[in-house]
Amino acid sequence: MTPQLPYATLQSIFQTFQAVTPTPEGELHHTNAYTLLVAVALSAQATDIGVNKATKALFEVADSPEKMLALGEEALINHIKTIGLYRNKAKNVIRLSQMLLDDYKGQVPSSRAALQRLPGVGRKTANVVLNMWFHHPAQAVDTHLFRVGNRTGIAPGKDELAVERAIEDHVPVEYQNHAHHWLILHGRYICTARNPKCAICPIRAFCLFEDKT
Repeated sequence: MTPQLPYATLQSIFQTFQAVTPTPEGELHHTNAYTLLVAVALSAQATDIGVNKATKALFEVADSPEKMLALGEEALINHIKTIGLYRNKAKNVIRLSQMLLDDYKGQVPSSRAALQRLPGVGRKTANVVLNMWFHHPAQAVDTHLFRVGNRTGIAPGKDELAVERAIEDHVPVEYQNHAHHWLILHGRYICTARNPKCAICPIRAFCLFEDKT
């Protein structure tokens, strides 16, 4: 496994990320905490672009648990049928909407444990909501962040939880609010799985990846 980069190197890496993109943002469209939660739940094994296309019309008619339940499962399916696993995701969205009304007065809760009680909401989804809506420095580890963390030495780990902990333990705290967005976007557009764009990588000088081109 790639060794963990030292503190001074991590500080230089995140200073570079901050200089290039001072305030990185997630790419899922949303209007409130509820639509963010739904969008992230729908994004599992799907692209943000695909989810945004499907939710554009959906969120115009159902941007709250009450409206989603009024819309109903079959109508929801018609909105999201271009997304993978849409039937199961529709069931989960209806069930989580009912649970929000029953257990949380219709509000999206701000604790990881409460979020993970909701159908279809795992740790990654909970961390995205905690970070993007509640501004908690939670680290949502997706396939891009996992690859970048291990390939570069920024946050090596054998699984998603280990990478998440590596970010929390080693990345300077002043960069943790934006850390997972910087790393996800870096993996999505530069440090890609195949043919990484090392020639234009802003952190090339600090990276441990040996196959630079």
